[in-house]
Parts: sequence; C-alpha cells; structure tokens
Amino acid sequence: MKNNKNFQKNQNKKNNEENSFQDQIEGRNSVIELLETGKDINKIFIEKGEKHGSINKIIGMAKERKVVIVETEKSKLNQMAQTDNHQGVIAIVPPFNYCEVEDIINEAKQKNEKPFILILDGIEDPHNLGSIIRTAETAGVHGIIIPKRRACSVNSTVYKVASGAVEHMKIARVNNITDTINYLKENDIWIYGTEMEAEQYYYDEKLTGSVAIVIGSEGFGMSRLVKENCDVLLKIPMKGTITSLNASVSAGIVMYEVVRQRNI
Repeated sequence: MKNNKNFQKNQNKKNNEENSFQDQIEGRNSVIELLETGKDINKIFIEKGEKHGSINKIIGMAKERKVVIVETEKSKLNQMAQTDNHQGVIAIVPPFNYCEVEDIINEAKQKNEKPFILILDGIEDPHNLGSIIRTAETAGVHGIIIPKRRACSVNSTVYKVASGAVEHMKIARVNNITDTINYLKENDIWIYGTEMEAEQYYYDEKLTGSVAIVIGSEGFGMSRLVKENCDVLLKIPMKGTITSLNASVSAGIVMYEVVRQRNI
C-alpha cells in the first residue's frame, strides 16, 4: 500500500508540472463538440467575414456560455493552426486534464465493472492516438495510459481525429510504463502485451477478468522492459504478405475481443 501511495504522489507532482501551457481545438465540428461538453474555453478565434453555416451555431453557443469570441484574419488563423484544416475556427482551451492511474481503476469500481485499461507504449502519431481513443471510448475502456516521453500527447490533431471521444475518456500520462504496470499488478489487473512473435493468439486467451492491454509503438512495438513485465503475450494472425498492422487497428481488434468475451 505504501508503494501505491508513493507512486501516486510522484505522478501528481509530475502532472502538475505539465499543466503550464494552453492547447487549442480546431475545426467546426470539434469546437461544437467542445462547447457541448461544458468544458472551460478561454476564447474562440473566428475568421473575419465567416458568418454562414455551422459558424453561426458556434457563435450562438459561445455567446450563450459567455465565451470570448475574437474575429481575426485568415492569415492569422493559418499561423495559429496546428492542423491542415481549421475551417475558420480555433478554440483556445486550458491544457488537457490528465487523470491519475488510480482514477481509471476507480472509474471501473464506480461502474461495478472489472477494469478494462489500455496502455500505449510509445505511440507517436497523433492520428493513431486519436483513432485509438475513439475506439476505446466506444468499446467501454475505463482509461488509457500513455508515457510522457517519446510519445504523442493529447493535442488538437488527436482531439479532432477522436471526434469528441477525448472528452469522455480518462487518460493518464505517466513517467514510467514499467512502474505503472507493476502498480496495476498490485491491484490484481492482468497485463496482456501484443507481440507479433508471441505463441498465443489473442482470441484463445480468456479476457473477461481485470485486464490491461499493451499496444507497442508504430515502428518498434513494445520496449524490452515492458514486454518482460507483461503477464501474457498475444498475437494477431497474419495471413497476407504484410506482416504488421497499424497500431490503431491492432488496438481495435484486441479491444473488441474483450468486448465480445464480456458480452458472452
């Protein structure tokens, strides 16, 4: 129990250090979804002269919530944008509110369900991260754990690709994935890593208990220490010439096997 408390104390300190910057959400649908959540918004930049279609809805919702609206030139929005298609609107928001690993476990307890957790070991592509978050939310995953170093964090691209799922998913950002795995094990959660060279297929393993699924990075898979600390390694059958799947596709396949088994 003492180790658990020290683990959480260290994570709290590190997460607080991260919350010193602002983020932004781009695109009309993403900003509308953000407004609908009721989350804090510092201000919304809208392209000058852009007063048709869904922009009117954004303006109306922002005024209703008393969010500051700033009209600006398209060239300024282009300079601010972090994605290729801001659609004439950018919302400036406080930094993403990462949770603690303990919050994810408590989420399962509150729902009276066995923990269903996803661990992403070094996902660097924001499109992959966004797709994984979206699939995880639909699959009923209680939370996602990502590392702070050498991995993508939640940014405007992730938010847009996830199509609003970010606001409904608990995401913990940790300093050390291996330490986190050991913490989960102390809480009776089994760790299943996805590995091409594993001997066992994912659908042959019973996944109805408390589980955490580890998905490795796009290019290198799981790190050595993470792989060694998994309880079981699972593989997805490959029948074609290509011998690997996109990380978000692999994650979706295994996540929905957990869903299938739990529904049965």
